Amino acid sequence: MNMKDMTVTQLCDLTASASPAPGGGSISAMTGAYAAALVSMVAKLTVDKEGYEHTRDEMNVIHDEAELLRKDLLEDIQKDAESFDAFMVALKLPKDTEEEKAIRRQAMQEGLKGASQMPLTVVKKCLRVQELAIRTVEIGNINTASDGMVGVLLGRAAALGAVNNVLINLGGIKDEEFVARMRAECEELTDIANQHEATGQAALMAR
Repeated sequence: MNMKDMTVTQLCDLTASASPAPGGGSISAMTGAYAAALVSMVAKLTVDKEGYEHTRDEMNVIHDEAELLRKDLLEDIQKDAESFDAFMVALKLPKDTEEEKAIRRQAMQEGLKGASQMPLTVVKKCLRVQELAIRTVEIGNINTASDGMVGVLLGRAAALGAVNNVLINLGGIKDEEFVARMRAECEELTDIANQHEATGQAALMAR
């Protein structure tokens, strides 16, 4: 069964089991999906609210984008769990000759690169969710401002969780240029996630 189709209890039970998947990456994607869901909820509770007519068009746009992100991130729960498959397959390749060992090493490296790139896409989606959530805090139904802020906070947790999944996979990669580039990008994205939290908190206090 695709993990996005599990009940909350089923996915939680599976996560708590001895199975290596879903792990932190999949749960980061799930958390990002819930952050996007909160953005959608706030938008729905704002568009027809008296006194918020001036925000209707923007809230409809926010809602539509949040829904796309929510569905993408739900798919990423499974995709992240599968992103390590190529590396696991590479581990099982024959290694009897020097040529086979070289092929196996290369396949393992490519598998690790793929496993590090997948969570990076999750990070970027979660940062966008944060941006949408901040806007709902700023202009959405005042009664849902704290819900929008939870979206900001969950988006940060999801983004940083996915960043750490990238970093752990980089440890086994020999391509120094690739590793340096990915580390620099992770550092930049971490700073953005933290700044989004601060911006959201300031917006909530202003409301």
